[in-house]
Amino acid sequence: MRDLNYQLKQICRRNRDGSYSTQSKRHHHLMMMANQLYDLGFHGMKSRSLKPKHVDALVKHWMQQELAVGTIKNRMSVLRWWAEKVAKQNVIARSNEHYGIPDRQFVSNTSKATGVTVQDLDKIKDPYVRMSLELQQAFGLRREEAIKFSPDYADRGDHIRLKPSWTKGGKERVVPVRTDQQREVLQRAHQLAGRRALIPADLNYVQQLRVYERLTANAGLSKMHGLRHAYAQARYEELTGWKSPAAGGPVSKVLSPGQKVMDRQARRTISLELGHIREQITSVYVGR
Repeated sequence: MRDLNYQLKQICRRNRDGSYSTQSKRHHHLMMMANQLYDLGFHGMKSRSLKPKHVDALVKHWMQQELAVGTIKNRMSVLRWWAEKVAKQNVIARSNEHYGIPDRQFVSNTSKATGVTVQDLDKIKDPYVRMSLELQQAFGLRREEAIKFSPDYADRGDHIRLKPSWTKGGKERVVPVRTDQQREVLQRAHQLAGRRALIPADLNYVQQLRVYERLTANAGLSKMHGLRHAYAQARYEELTGWKSPAAGGPVSKVLSPGQKVMDRQARRTISLELGHIREQITSVYVGR
C-alpha cells in the first residue's frame, strides 16, 4: 500500500466523525483521491503533502469527467476534512467558486426519472442487489435504505417503516404500501431475506455496497437515484391528477388557486415519503 493511502486510512481510523455510513463513504473517497493523485503523476505523497496544486489537479480531473456538481461538492467536503485533520486548511480555498465549480441547480423541469425493467434485472446475478433495485423503484428508497432493508422489521401491512440507522439523517420514516405491485415486491423480499437485511450472511453493508456498485455498473445501470425521481413523479400524478412539471405537466404559476393547494399538499406528502425535511426539495424531483 502506498504511503498516502496508508496514512489516510489511519486518519480515518483515528477520527470517527459522523455516522458509520458517512465514515465509510469518506474512507472510500479518500482512497479514490489518493489513487487519482498517483495516476495524475503525484508520486511519493504523504497525508501532509497536500498542496494547492493537488487540489487544482483533482478538481480539473473531476470537471473533465463531467461529474454532477453535487458529486464534486461532496468530494470537496472530504478534501477539506482531510486538510483539517492534517492542519493544512489553508491549502484549499474557502469558496468552491475559486475552482470554477458552479452552483448546484436544485430546481429543474427536466425529468431525471429512470426505471429498471425485467430485462435490466436479468443482467444482475446477485438476488440481493436485484431486490434492492426493486425496492428502490417500488418505494422510492435510497440505495443505502434498500440494501439495509429488513422486510421482517419494515413491513407493517399498509406501510413500511424504515429504521433511523438505515436512513440519511437518522430519521425514522414511513412509506405507504398502496399497490398490489408493492405488496408483491415485499413478499419476495420476505422470501429472500427472512429475518435479515438484504445482505448475504457472509458480508457486511460496505461489502454489499461494493457488490451493488460493481454489478449495476457492469449491467449498464447508472444514476439509480433516478428511481426516486420516478417514484416522486408517479406519486405527484396520483395525488393531484395531473403530471408534474418535470414529467411534462403544468408549471406551478399556471395552476388555479385550488390546484395550487393540491400541489402543496402533494409536495408535502412526497417530501415526507422521500425522507426530506423541507418541502421545497421536492422541486428537484418533480420540478416547479
